[in-house]
Amino acid sequence: MPVRTYFTALFAAALTGLIVSTAAPAQETEAAPETGISTFVMPRSGPYSPDRIAIPNARAIAAWIRSGHSNATSEAFTHWDADGAIPPNCSVCHSGAGFRSYHGLDGSPPGLPENPVPVGGVVDCATCHDPGMGQITEVKLPSGAMHPVTSSAEAACVTCHQARTSGANVTKAVGDLPEDEVGPELSFVNPHYAGAAASNFGSYGKLGYQYGGKTYTGRFLHAKPVSGCLSCHDPHSLEVTEDTCLICHQTGDDQAIRISRQSYDGSGDTAKGIYEDIKANSATLMAAIETYAAEVAGVPVVYDGAHHPYFFADANGDGLADQQDGKPVRYNAWTPRMLKAAYNWKVVNADQGIHVHNPHYALELLYDSTEDLYAATGGDFAALGLAR
Repeated sequence: MPVRTYFTALFAAALTGLIVSTAAPAQETEAAPETGISTFVMPRSGPYSPDRIAIPNARAIAAWIRSGHSNATSEAFTHWDADGAIPPNCSVCHSGAGFRSYHGLDGSPPGLPENPVPVGGVVDCATCHDPGMGQITEVKLPSGAMHPVTSSAEAACVTCHQARTSGANVTKAVGDLPEDEVGPELSFVNPHYAGAAASNFGSYGKLGYQYGGKTYTGRFLHAKPVSGCLSCHDPHSLEVTEDTCLICHQTGDDQAIRISRQSYDGSGDTAKGIYEDIKANSATLMAAIETYAAEVAGVPVVYDGAHHPYFFADANGDGLADQQDGKPVRYNAWTPRMLKAAYNWKVVNADQGIHVHNPHYALELLYDSTEDLYAATGGDFAALGLAR
C-alpha cells in the first residue's frame, strides 16, 4: 500500500475511534476490511485521565501555599498557641476569622471581635475573597485617617499592612515632658512590622513622627504602570513581579534602582540604588541614637531586633544587653527626643520594602531624626553631608 494511502487510512481509523469514543476500555477490533489496519477505539474519558486535569485555581493555591500567609507554623500564627486564643486586636491580621469579624463579613457588627479568636487560623482564601469584600469602601488608619479603598484587594492589603501606630502615638506618649529629660514612664513605641501601606501613604498616613516646621512627602504614586499593591506583588505568593520594574527600569532588582539623581547619604554616589542611601542613613541614625543615649540620657543602649521591645539597657557599655533574672533589661532611660528618633528608625527598618513603597518619606524621617539628635549632642551634623 502506498505510504500516503496508509496514513490517510490511519487518520480515518483514528477519526472513527474518536466518533465511537463511548466504548469502554481501549482495545483493538477486527481488521478493517478496506485497509487491513486495526482500528483503535479511544477510552470513554478521552486521552487524558480526569485525575491529571488541573483543578480550577490550582496555580493560585500552590502559590499561596508557598507564601507567608499560609505558613501555619510561623510566629505570626503560633505566637498565641500557649494561650489558646488570639486577642481581638491581634486577630484582625493574624487570623482569617478575626479579619472577617473586623469587617463584619461573618454577620457580626464591624469592629474588633468581641471575644478572643481561636488559634490555628491563617490568612486563608476567604480573607481576601469573601463575597462581602467589595462592600468595604474605607479603612481606618492608626493616625485616625479614613482611607477610601477602590477594590477588595486594596481593602485587604491596607487593613493589615498599615502598622499599628502613628506619629500621634509618640506625641501622646511624650506629652509635655522636656525634650532631654528622662521620663520614668516612657517606653518604646513600636510601630509593628510590614507597614507597607502606611509607608506608601507618607505624610497622608502619618506613620512616622513628623517634626514640627518640616514638610513631608505624601503618598508615593510611583508611575503609571503601578496602580496598587498587586501591580508589583503576586496576590498569592506575595513575590515581587520584576517584570513590572522592567517596564521603566533597566533592572528588575529593586535594591539596584536609583529613582533619584541626588545623593542622600553624603557619599556622592548616584550609581547605586536608593536602597543603599536609606541603609546608610539608617546606620547613621542608629549611631546617633547610641551616642545620645550614652551622653545625654545617661544609659547606653543596644538594639536587638529578635526580641521585643528591641531596645535594651547596656549600663556597662560592653555592647551587650544587661541581664536580670536571666532576661535582658529593657531600656529605661527614654527621653522624648530619643523616643521620637528611635521610633522613626524602627518605622523605616520595619518595612523591608520602604525603598520602593516611599523612599523619600523614609529619607526625610531619617534626616530629621538625626539632625534633632545632633542638636542635643553638639555633633557636627553638616559634616555628615546628608541631603533631605
